[in-house]
Amino acid sequence: MSEMFSAEVLSAFLQVIMIDPVLAGDNAIVIGLAAAGLPKEQRARAILIGIIAATLLRIGFAAVTTQLLQIVGLLLAGGILLLWVCWKMWRELRANHAQEEEGAEALEGKDLNADGTIAGGAPRKTFAQAAWQIVIADVSMSLDNVLAVAGAAREHPYVLVFGLALSIALMGIAASFIARLLQKHRWIAYVGLLVILYVALEMIYRGGVEVFGYVNG
Repeated sequence: MSEMFSAEVLSAFLQVIMIDPVLAGDNAIVIGLAAAGLPKEQRARAILIGIIAATLLRIGFAAVTTQLLQIVGLLLAGGILLLWVCWKMWRELRANHAQEEEGAEALEGKDLNADGTIAGGAPRKTFAQAAWQIVIADVSMSLDNVLAVAGAAREHPYVLVFGLALSIALMGIAASFIARLLQKHRWIAYVGLLVILYVALEMIYRGGVEVFGYVNG
């Protein structure tokens, strides 16, 4: 029981708590952006499909990722992939603010920028186009989320379960709130990015040591 409250476990919990809201909010904004180009009556359905798909993908990826990371060399590969995720997030954080606003408006169904329309500036698209964009984004971002949480959880499966449950709850219950919060307070996203970067570098280090030990027999 005392192991559950060790410094290492508490550190893993804190990392997961910082990672999940940032990636859930990021995922929500991407879903909102994809749905923003649809007619108003189709947006809610597209966003719901996106959130359900993200939830199912997270469960599936979690089941596979924890097993794969036990294979020698894949921890190192996962760290490198997570490093790429950090670069992608960094670019997205510096991207067009107006685009994020369109996504947030579609999520909340409100005219947040007081221009008289709700996501009115988003390029028009069909429901099939929006659904495809959402699926592609969900596959990428759900894998990102599970990989980051699995890396932070280390050898503590209950921390991974907590992280997955928190991620699903945030996506299902508070997606639009978190997306709006990250849009207003950018520093939260940057702190989360730093935590993910730390996890990526730690995975690369641990994976490198693991591979080096294996090669040298």
